[in-house]
Amino acid sequence: MTLLAILVGTLVAGIGSVWVAAWLSFGILSRYTQHMLSLAAGALMATSFLHLLPEAFESEAGAHELFMTLLVGLLFFFLLDKAELWHHGHEHGHGHGHDHGHDHPHEHGHGAHHAEHVHSAHAAEESPRGQWAVLAGDSVHCFGDGILIASAFIADMRLGVIAALAVLAHEIPHHMGDLAVLRRGSSSRQAAILKVSMAGAITALGGAVGYVLVDALHQWLPYFLVVASSSFVYVALADLIPQLQKRLSARETAAQILWLGLGIGMVLLVSALGGHQH
Repeated sequence: MTLLAILVGTLVAGIGSVWVAAWLSFGILSRYTQHMLSLAAGALMATSFLHLLPEAFESEAGAHELFMTLLVGLLFFFLLDKAELWHHGHEHGHGHGHDHGHDHPHEHGHGAHHAEHVHSAHAAEESPRGQWAVLAGDSVHCFGDGILIASAFIADMRLGVIAALAVLAHEIPHHMGDLAVLRRGSSSRQAAILKVSMAGAITALGGAVGYVLVDALHQWLPYFLVVASSSFVYVALADLIPQLQKRLSARETAAQILWLGLGIGMVLLVSALGGHQH
């Protein structure tokens, strides 16, 4: 009975949060595609610095080990991104025929760079950068969420329901960020939703494994949180923020800052409403 409750709770939290995020991103907020990148950067950084890292550092794990994990995680996602760009370059050669068009309307603001640099930068920007980093981090994060939910259900059924709802709420702004990253690299909304939903489904795997090995895995939870955090920090700082660093008018810059703040505010609001339930 407990295992069934864990599986239902983790699936609702893991996949339900993706669907709500998709409804918001592609429904109500779909007119603000460009601003979604600012929102994504804010949500991903806030999820890392205000939710995942504090939770990891509140555990018994040593700060030195956790910071080492964070450093290794950042390097890992950097190399993952490199591999992705390298693979993309080999796959498509130097063809530029499939620019997705909805990414970077202000791209030509850097006209001072010499042609060769622009060419290589453009080739890199065409690639769906950050996709694998965000999906890998998502999967680790969702696995950790599953263990958290399983632990709560094992302790008390009602606590498990609260934990599952808290995870669902926490994940909505963060999944909106993920969808914005994936949507840039993919012409299909369905593909973006499917990829993030598959990562979300890992929550159920974490729940099942957590049910069997809850005591053993509990010690590793802080490290799962830090690895997930490193992927979100990497994607925000290496992929999203550089795209926002373009010469814009004062009004456009103010809008960027507003949406960045909105992404952070959403995570803060959800944290405040949810309390520190897990």
